[in-house]
Amino acid sequence: MDPRPAVPVSGDPFPRRIVCLTEEPTEVLYALGEDHRIVGISGFTVRPPRARKEKPKVSAFTSAKLPEILALEPDLVIGFSDIQADIARELIRAGVEVWISNHRSVEGILGYIRRLGAMVGAPQAAEAYAARAQAHLDAVARAAAALPWRPRVYFEEWDEPPISGIRWVAELVRIAGGDDVFPELAAQSLARDRIIADSSEIVRRRPDLILGSWCGKRFRPDKVAARPGWDAIPAVRDGALHEIKSPIILQPGPAALFDGLDALHARIAEVAHAKPGPG
Repeated sequence: MDPRPAVPVSGDPFPRRIVCLTEEPTEVLYALGEDHRIVGISGFTVRPPRARKEKPKVSAFTSAKLPEILALEPDLVIGFSDIQADIARELIRAGVEVWISNHRSVEGILGYIRRLGAMVGAPQAAEAYAARAQAHLDAVARAAAALPWRPRVYFEEWDEPPISGIRWVAELVRIAGGDDVFPELAAQSLARDRIIADSSEIVRRRPDLILGSWCGKRFRPDKVAARPGWDAIPAVRDGALHEIKSPIILQPGPAALFDGLDALHARIAEVAHAKPGPG
C-alpha cells in the first residue's frame, strides 16, 4: 500500500491560471476557446482586441511586473525566446512553471499552435486551427504562383542600423510571391546577426519592393527613400515602399500566417502587376 496521502485531483488537470508574456499564446488560446485560462497578458497584446479589455496587463517584452504576476497565482507562464530568459529565471526561482518557446519559422508556428493546444487539453481544436492556417498558406501560395513574375523584396525590421527580416518573415515573403534579397541573413535567429553593416549592399541587390516593420515605431518611407544612393533602387524609383504593421508580422503566431501573409501578398502582387518585370 502506498503510504503517501491521497491528493485531491481537480476535474481539470490542465493549467487553469496562465500568464502570457507575449501576444501569440494569448491569440492562440482565444482562438481555441481556452481564453478562460488566461489571467494575465503582455501590455503589447492587440490581438484579439477584447483581450486588452478582459485581462490584466502584467508584462512588456523584456520586462515584467513580477509581484503582480505572482499575485495572480499562475500555474503556467508562457514566454518567447532568450530575450525573456531573465524574466523566466526569476519566475522559476519563485516556484512558477514556465514554458519559453523559441520557434522561428512558419513550420515552427504551426507546431507551436499544436503544442500549446495539447498543453491545455485542446489538441483537436489546435489541430483544426493549424490545419486552417496551413490551408490559408496553401491558398496564398497558389495565388502567388499565378503572378507574372516574382519581385525582389527587402524587408527591414529596424532602421538604425538596418536589420533584415527574421526567418518566418522571409518564408512568408516567398509564400506570398516574392524573393527575399537577404536569404542568407534570414536564417540567423538573433537580430544582431541580421544587421546589414554596409547599406550599399541593399542598393546592389536592387529590391523591387521595400517593406518595413520597425518594431515600436512607425515606418518612414520618405526617410528610407532619402538614404544616400538609394534613388538607384527600383523600389525607390517606383515608390514601392510600404509599412507592414508589426503586430501582424513580427509576432511568431497566427497573425503572421493570416493577416501578415495577406498584407505581404497584396503588396507583392501590386508590384508584380504594375510593370512587366525586374527593373
